[in-house]
Amino acid sequence: MKQIIIIPPRRTSIQRRRQQRQILSVAKPSTAAAIFVAIAVLLLNTIVDVESFSHNHRNVYGKYNLPNKLGGGGTSTSNSSSSSSTRSLLRTTSSITATTSATRSREKNLLVFVCSSSRQNLPDYGKTSIDIDQHSIEKKTKENKWRRRDLFGQSIIEQTKQEMAENLEFQETAKKLAKIGLEGMSKEERIKRRRALDSLGVPSFQEFLAQKLNVEDGSSTGSGSSSSTTSPLWRSDAQVLQLNVGLFCNQACGHCHVESSPLRKETMSREIAAQCLVLLQNTPSVTTLDITGGAPEMQECFRYVVSMARDLRPDLDIIDRCNLTVLQEPGQEDLLDFLVKNRVHVIASLPCYSANNVDQQRGNGVFDRSISALLALNEVGYGKPDTGLILDLVYNPLGAFLPPPQENLEVKYKQVLQKDFGIVFNSLFTMTNMPVKRFADFLYKRDELKDYMDLLVRNFNPSTLDNLMCKNTISIGYDGKVYDCDFNQQLGYAIGGSSTSQDLFEGGKTVFDISSLNDLKCDAIKNDNHCFGCTAGMGSS
Repeated sequence: MKQIIIIPPRRTSIQRRRQQRQILSVAKPSTAAAIFVAIAVLLLNTIVDVESFSHNHRNVYGKYNLPNKLGGGGTSTSNSSSSSSTRSLLRTTSSITATTSATRSREKNLLVFVCSSSRQNLPDYGKTSIDIDQHSIEKKTKENKWRRRDLFGQSIIEQTKQEMAENLEFQETAKKLAKIGLEGMSKEERIKRRRALDSLGVPSFQEFLAQKLNVEDGSSTGSGSSSSTTSPLWRSDAQVLQLNVGLFCNQACGHCHVESSPLRKETMSREIAAQCLVLLQNTPSVTTLDITGGAPEMQECFRYVVSMARDLRPDLDIIDRCNLTVLQEPGQEDLLDFLVKNRVHVIASLPCYSANNVDQQRGNGVFDRSISALLALNEVGYGKPDTGLILDLVYNPLGAFLPPPQENLEVKYKQVLQKDFGIVFNSLFTMTNMPVKRFADFLYKRDELKDYMDLLVRNFNPSTLDNLMCKNTISIGYDGKVYDCDFNQQLGYAIGGSSTSQDLFEGGKTVFDISSLNDLKCDAIKNDNHCFGCTAGMGSS
């Protein structure tokens, strides 16, 4: 067992006299042995077992409750019973005192001397091996201070709830939701966008596309329709199956287009999840399973869907839309191992590489938590070459502006995250904020909705049309309804549902109405005034 001798700091003559008086005050005048016993107890108590120290502590005087003054109890003893023990203690005291005297002049702070048994076994002169090519130096590295292992197992949910309770905009939205419901709010939001476009003289999205692309105006139909050759929005074979497995989230981000928060309880049932897996199995054209939420990892069916999908399709690209802070929630201690085991592709939200911007959009302290989570992902191989574990990041603007060019911003992200935090990742995706839900409400309250819609229209980019998610993606809600995209899902535009704004959320097909995702190829792609967001700049698909 390794031991250390801890030598107290140097004492002044005043301190020594004070301690001597304290010794005399607790000892019988006639018992000289008691004085030596007290001194010996003081010094012997400074023999400490080094293995009992926590690695989190350092050798700071007083940190380990070491005695820095003499106690007053237990010093009285008889002359006859103490003589032999006194002689033994005197020998020990002399030895320790000698050590103290030899070093006191050099040390002002607490010193720790490791006994000979704990010294490194270094070879003496002449015994160093001549096979110098075998010599090596162990690289000693300090753990990245941003790793913050203390955050893991610490929930952010109560903090998010508190921030929501103190946020007047959240409270106003909650009151409106209780009064007119989700459908009523979606209709109201649509009217506001339409009024903004009317004031700009901009027609419907379908008419706008026809004018820009010089094609005949017609209904946006699937490839089975006779007008499919004239409409730019036609549905191909499904390549992406997107599942929104629930709206519960440990955060409540200001830009969230699905209104997720810790207050949302909607979640996908096991029965619906099982049917989604049947559709995946019956649609071999699908190459990607995109799982989103809310915080998808906190939904009951998440691990069931991931593990079953991996068994069904070993070659499938399974995406987890991760907010990063979920990795630190209680109950998610094995989430990293689960993601690695199932080779899940992580696409993580990080709207900036600065704390102020991230915390403003996503909640206090979220930046530090996100950086810590990214480092944890790197530790298990995510974002590193030759691991097959893909880590991508997503940027979306803080306010009413378009993101910078994706390629340039990716270079900047990689430079800053590597230099400042030691983080690596594969790719960065820039996303245009869609003027729906919380972000639409944000724009309207700031009187910026009209300007933002004008920005989207002015920056129409025809090259985005080939990669619109509605053309190759089927999005399934937690309730089993099927949609063209995640945005249509939140606005109530179900495939096969009502085509009028008055009947939003009415009708629509579910996962139990089809046997394959490609059964939907002949159904029209629904579009509306929010779709300008997916065709502006680099788009939002």
